[in-house]
Amino acid sequence: MNFENNLISGVFIKRYKRFFVDVKINNETVVAHCPNTGSMLGLLTEGNKVWLTKTNNPNRKLKYTLQIIEDNGSKVGVNTHLTNKIVLDALQNNNIKEFGKKFEIKPEVKFGENTRFDFLITKKNYKAFIEVKNVTLSRTKGLAEFPDAITTRGLKHINELIKASNKGYEIFILYLIQREDCKSFTIANDIDVDYANSLSKAVKKKLNVLCYDCKFSSKGIKLNQKVKFKI
Repeated sequence: MNFENNLISGVFIKRYKRFFVDVKINNETVVAHCPNTGSMLGLLTEGNKVWLTKTNNPNRKLKYTLQIIEDNGSKVGVNTHLTNKIVLDALQNNNIKEFGKKFEIKPEVKFGENTRFDFLITKKNYKAFIEVKNVTLSRTKGLAEFPDAITTRGLKHINELIKASNKGYEIFILYLIQREDCKSFTIANDIDVDYANSLSKAVKKKLNVLCYDCKFSSKGIKLNQKVKFKI
């Protein structure tokens, strides 16, 4: 998945109103769009190095978009709008070995009355739902964690995936770790114990958990390699 435009480096100043960040580029302070509604726990430290892109759209009010924050020397992708694009690119290029090759991919597929899963994978008599979660949190060196705040939406997705399993679908949650510095992944049960308990129960009911980290370049972000899931 490639960025729309070249990356521009800057220094993080502050975040406010959820969607706005002040960033210093050279000697100028700009207001950039923050495409992440999460808490971004551990990342919002004044002075952190960041990377932005600048839009070509003359009608857009905020010309810059925050893409990457550096945390203790490691790049962290914070644009959640790119999460599914990274996974879709990996699926199309057969980089997620659990699904083999030659399958059909449908994004944003409705299930039930009020749920949409990120991807539906089908081939012959096989059908699987994949729900993707973006991961940025790392409080212990080498260990990625999710969530970084209480997630009622994430809890709903677990429950809906179980319903899908009962209807004959294979079910997956793919935790996309937008970092390069983590060798394992776990659920932050001290942040959301209900989510942690529900996921643990769901794994016993055939929920498959996939964890992959990312590789960063000046051009874009790609799914990299599988990361160990620590229950």
